[in-house]
Formats: sequence, structure tokens, C-alpha cells
Amino acid sequence: MTSLFRPIAFFVVLLAAAGGVLLVEYTRPKTLIVQGEVEATRIDLATQVPGRVSSVNVDFGDRVSAGETVVILNSPQLEAAMTAVEAAFLVAKANRNLVFSTRAEVIDARSAELERARAALVLAEKNHERIFKLVERSTASVQQLDEALNNLSAAQRAVQAATANLKLSQNGSSAEEKAVAEAQVAQAAAAVQRTSTDLKELTISVPIDGQVTARLAEPGELFSAGAIMLSVVDIDNAWFTFNIREDLLGDIAIGDVLDLRVPALNDRIVPGRIKAINAEGSYANWRATKATGDFDLRTFSVRIEPLTQDLNLRPGMSALITLQRG
Repeated sequence: MTSLFRPIAFFVVLLAAAGGVLLVEYTRPKTLIVQGEVEATRIDLATQVPGRVSSVNVDFGDRVSAGETVVILNSPQLEAAMTAVEAAFLVAKANRNLVFSTRAEVIDARSAELERARAALVLAEKNHERIFKLVERSTASVQQLDEALNNLSAAQRAVQAATANLKLSQNGSSAEEKAVAEAQVAQAAAAVQRTSTDLKELTISVPIDGQVTARLAEPGELFSAGAIMLSVVDIDNAWFTFNIREDLLGDIAIGDVLDLRVPALNDRIVPGRIKAINAEGSYANWRATKATGDFDLRTFSVRIEPLTQDLNLRPGMSALITLQRG
């Protein structure tokens, strides 16, 4: 029995050891390495109006500050257009002033015409009254009375016309004419403002602090509207982007702090905090190979910001994180 018991006991011990190894291996967290890259804000500078490059104040690799002028363009066409719209604005203002005002000489002339018409009316009234009395005495004909009455009516209408002309000269143009004149001034002012804005676009300034990573503009070159002349990257505020499969998202959460390894910096460890996980998945990173019982896995963009900015980080550098599953 003793010789038979020893092999059995040894087999049981070996089986137990193998089972323990399998249990430890099964329960040990799985280590996964996920690769991402460094990113930073990039601004491509372009002009909204066509122009020829007059000067470029920066070169590739230079550091620039927000508000700094980097490129100056020249456009004789815009300068000529500015002269034209300014002249049109002056014409519109002069026309408005003419519509809204009446010369004193015109008012004086209309007043004199009214006084003359009133005097003629008084004379016509007296003549009509005199002829009427003569007709009653049969010393004047009815025809003379008709002529006197006609002259009286004409004098009355002349007074009405002179009164209207005087009021028109005092009041100036009509409300409709004044509205048109005001609209023409506003239209000309808008054209001046639009052209002035276009002229300001000939001076290109950088909106952020950063480093020039591309210089396409050279003095003398002609650029059309929208053509990129310079690229500036905010290298002082870099972050990390990882595309992580959806079956791994359960192991991370917003606010978690992870150690990121950057191979380009001699495997330097950069602590970072998960800032955001994209709310929408992108392309399928892992595709199913079985006909049934499996499905495609999408990836989600995860943004991780370093706890302390490292000025040696450059966009495009690889970064590695280790995820412990289980």
C-alpha cells in the first residue's frame, strides 16, 4: 500500500499545484498597453481678401505671442475701392443735407411772391366791387363784370399757390424724400465700413501664443482669399488622445489619473487626468470573425490632459498607457 500511495499522493500534489497556478493566472488582472498620441491646438492663418505679401515678420520655428502681427499684405484694388466708397459717402451726405434744408434766398423769394399775390387779390376785389356797382347803375356791361369776377378768382388761386410754395420751401422735401436720403447715407456708410474691414484683413495677426510650424508666405507672392499662409501650434498646452475600444471603457472613468509613457522623451512618465470620453463612437477598431455570437467593437476618443505641462511634448509624439483588466 505504501508503494501505491506515494505515486497517488504525488499526483494529487502536482494536480493541486497546477490548479493553483491556473487559478492565479485566471484571477490575475490582464495588462493591456494602449497607444495614443500628443495633440495641441493648431491655427492656420489665412486672409479673407486677396492680396500680395508685403512682408513676413516671422520664420519657421519662431515663438509668437497673441496679437502679434506676422504678415502684411498689399492691395491697390482695395485702396482704390476705399477712395471710391468714401467719395460716395460724401455725395450721399451732401444730398441728404440738400433734401433736409432750404436756402434762405428761396424762402425770401417765395415770401415776396405771396405778398405780390395778396396785393393782386386786393386789387381784384376792389375792381370787382367797383364794376358790380356800375352794373347796378347800368353804367357798365355784364361782360365787364364777368371779366372782373374772373380776375378775382385768378387772384385768389394765385394767393393759394404762393402760400403753398412758401410752406413747401419752409418745410423742405417730403417725408418720403427724406427717408430715401437717409437710406442712401446709411448704405454709403455701410460700404465704407465693409471696405475698411477688408483693408484691416491685409494685416494678419496671430490669435494665440505658440510656435510657427509652417511658413508658406513669402514677400511678393499673391494669395487668394482663404489660402493658408502660416500655421501656429500652441505647444505650451498639449494633451493626449487615445482611441480605446468600447469593451475597455469599463476600466476607466473621467477624472482617473493615469501614468503615460512617452517613448520620444526616453520613456518619460507623464501623469495625466482623463478629461473627456467622446460621447459618440467612431470606426470599428475590431471586427468580428465568427458568423454568429460576436460583434464589431467601436472605439471612443479619450482625452487626457497632463497634470503638469511638459514643454518638451510635441504634437504627433506617441504615448502609451497600461490598462489593468479584471
